[in-house]
Amino acid sequence: MIFNVRFRRRALGKLGIVGIWALCLAFFFPILYMVLTSFKHETEAVPPQLFFSPTLENYRTVLGSGILPHILNSMLITVVTMLFCVLLGVPTAYSIVFGKLKKPDSVFFWFLSTTLLPPVSVIIPVFLLFKFMHLLDNRWGMVLIYTGANIPIAVWMIRSFLKDIPRELLEAADIDGATRVRSFFKLILPLARTGIISTALLVFIFVWNEFFFAVNLTYINASTIPVYMASYMTQEGLFWAKLSAISTLTVLPPLVLGWVSHKTLVRGLMMGAVKG
Repeated sequence: MIFNVRFRRRALGKLGIVGIWALCLAFFFPILYMVLTSFKHETEAVPPQLFFSPTLENYRTVLGSGILPHILNSMLITVVTMLFCVLLGVPTAYSIVFGKLKKPDSVFFWFLSTTLLPPVSVIIPVFLLFKFMHLLDNRWGMVLIYTGANIPIAVWMIRSFLKDIPRELLEAADIDGATRVRSFFKLILPLARTGIISTALLVFIFVWNEFFFAVNLTYINASTIPVYMASYMTQEGLFWAKLSAISTLTVLPPLVLGWVSHKTLVRGLMMGAVKG
C-alpha cells in the first residue's frame, strides 16, 4: 500500500511537470511561429508550410526600409518615460507610505483610479490639447502622455514595496540624528532597489508596446515601432513574412532585457506581493 501511494505521488509529480512544460510550450509557440515565419518567403508564409527554404530577405527589406528612426524614437521615448516614472513615482510612493498625509489611502486611490479610464475615452481631448500646444508628432509630447499614463502603475507598485519596509527603521534613523532626506537615500532606496528596478522594467515594457496613443498622436517624426509595423497591413493584404520579421525585431529589446534581469524582476514582484 505504501508503495502504491509513493508510486501515485511520483506519477502525479511527473504528470504535473509534463503539464507545466506543455503549458510553457503553448505560450511560447506563437513566438516560435513568428520567428520561423520571418525566415520564410511570402509564398511559404501563407498558407503556412512546415518545410521551407530559410531566407534573410525579409530582414534586409525591413532594415532597409527606414526602420532605424522608429527604433530610435521608441528607445528614446521609452527610456525617458521610464526614468521620469521612477523619479516621480518613488518620492510620491514614499510620501504616501511614510509621509504625514491626513488620508494617504485616499490619495493612493486617486492615483489608482486614473488607470480605470480607457484610453479611447480621452483621445479626443488629448488630441485637441496636443494640437493646441503643438505637441502632435513630438517625442516629448509622447513622453508626457506616457509618463502621465504610467505614473499610477509606478506609484502602485513602489508603494507595495515600500510597505514591506518596517517603519521602525526610519524611527531608529531619526533617533540617530539622520534627516529624512539622508534616510531616504541611505536607507529606503537601497532596501527598495529591487522593487524599483522591477517597476522600471514593467514601465519599459508597457511603453515599448503601446500603440493606441502612438498611432493617433504621431505621424512621421515621433512614430514608434508599433506604428511602423502597421504599415505592413495594406489594402493588398498582410505581408506575413515581413510582418513577422519586424515583429521579431520589436520583441527583442524587452525580451532580452527581461531575460537578463528576470531574477531581479521576479524577486521584486514577490517582494511586492507580500502586502497590499
